[in-house]
Amino acid sequence: MADARADHGRHTRGFRSAELGWPELHRIPHPPHRLPLLGDVLGANRTTPVQDSVRLGRRLGPIFRRRAFGKEFVLVWGGALVADLSDESRFAKHVGLGIANLRPVVGDALFTAYNDEPNWQLAHDVLAPGFSREAMAAYHPMMLDVAARLTEHWDRAAADGHDVDVPGDMTKLTLETISRTGFGHDFGSFERPRLHPFVTAMVGTLSHAQRLNTVPAPAAPLLLRGASRRNAADMAYLNRTVDEVVRARRAAGSGDGDLLDRMLRTAHPETGERLSALNVRRQVITFLVAGHETTSGALSFALYYLARHPEVAARARAEVERVWGGTEVPAYEQVAKLRYVRRVLDESLRLWPTAPAFAREARQDTVLAGEHSMRRGAWALVLTPMLHRDPEVWGADAERFDPDRFDAAAVRARPPHVFKPFGTGARACIGRQFALHEATLVLGLLLRRYSFLPDPGYRLRVAERLTLMPEGLRLRLERRSPAEVPAPRADGDERADEPRAPRCPVHGAGS
Repeated sequence: MADARADHGRHTRGFRSAELGWPELHRIPHPPHRLPLLGDVLGANRTTPVQDSVRLGRRLGPIFRRRAFGKEFVLVWGGALVADLSDESRFAKHVGLGIANLRPVVGDALFTAYNDEPNWQLAHDVLAPGFSREAMAAYHPMMLDVAARLTEHWDRAAADGHDVDVPGDMTKLTLETISRTGFGHDFGSFERPRLHPFVTAMVGTLSHAQRLNTVPAPAAPLLLRGASRRNAADMAYLNRTVDEVVRARRAAGSGDGDLLDRMLRTAHPETGERLSALNVRRQVITFLVAGHETTSGALSFALYYLARHPEVAARARAEVERVWGGTEVPAYEQVAKLRYVRRVLDESLRLWPTAPAFAREARQDTVLAGEHSMRRGAWALVLTPMLHRDPEVWGADAERFDPDRFDAAAVRARPPHVFKPFGTGARACIGRQFALHEATLVLGLLLRRYSFLPDPGYRLRVAERLTLMPEGLRLRLERRSPAEVPAPRADGDERADEPRAPRCPVHGAGS
């Protein structure tokens, strides 16, 4: 893959089929009413390209293409096609579109490195032990401490009859969790009336990276002049913040073996190579951004669905009460036993995967699913929200929220590679177990402590800034009294409490 960066530049221009690497591009449908030079812009919304693509995918089928301002790309969502793209022997991660636009911020860090850049393997091998079971168990008490700060904040809101800003508070929670567990740093998010400036700068860089894809490249310096200045200031702030964290750690000398310790002190087990100072900065920014942004979205969507589906919340709460019993502080091992709560999380990630797409490129000339020729370096964007709605996999009711889709028997009955909220293959999210443990723990704690009352006038709006987040979601809370908590069950059947919370289907895309 030595020419991957050259391939990226060539394949994102897409003026001709041969340049894009799809010799029979004409066989792949595109939206009607394509305009010269501008492309498929009629009816498009610059702020919601993912949701636009989902709507197009429903009309055009499991593989289609879009063109905007000279950039043409192929989108795939059919289960069989994605299964083929997940074959690591023939396809690899492609760094393109908005992800490549983040390279001025984080360079060759884990998420944005090209496949031929050696720092990816170095950082991956050095940091992977930081997500082992032993490491996760060490993070658990700190996750509980941060969750306690959230519940103190929510207790006050519940007592005062105020609703809570779910995405804002989940962002505070997940930023503090990754910063404390990974880097020993406290941003003081819950002591601030607004989000920390780090979050503001991070959102600015993500939004700018997406915006770059929505304007003609030659005109970007003129059209985005002010935005580029703001983006430069945001990047400078991110760099300064992380440099201060690293300086403080170097001065302290140790951080109990957390991720930053590994970055600063650990050599590659085989080569003895260490991460450079620049690479450490880039990896810290990557983990701070990616380690909280997607998890906060996943928690926010899950809380939206729990509030809209009280029968699901009751069933999940019954499981928490049975599994955790009278234990005030759940142990690390008790979190994984919340199987139904985990299903709620998985179903939320199915409908709204907070990392909504990932790109794959051909390692050599090949034919996708026996039908579409691809030259070496040709790439396709997997549209995860549509993959997770493929009716051939998930049924005609794929829009319905139903955590039982992730019952063990249902999971075994489905083909592989149809649920991809964390990407695929060797370059899948390194922190996925961290995120799942954190999110399951937090949902369990919140279910046990509160009842969630939705705003009946709210309709789900999804904000896009490379990641997805419910916009404007607020909930009213009722603090549950000890009398509402039943005595723990003595049996070990995870379904024992389910008859007390009968399920009923609720239809609709926004349900």
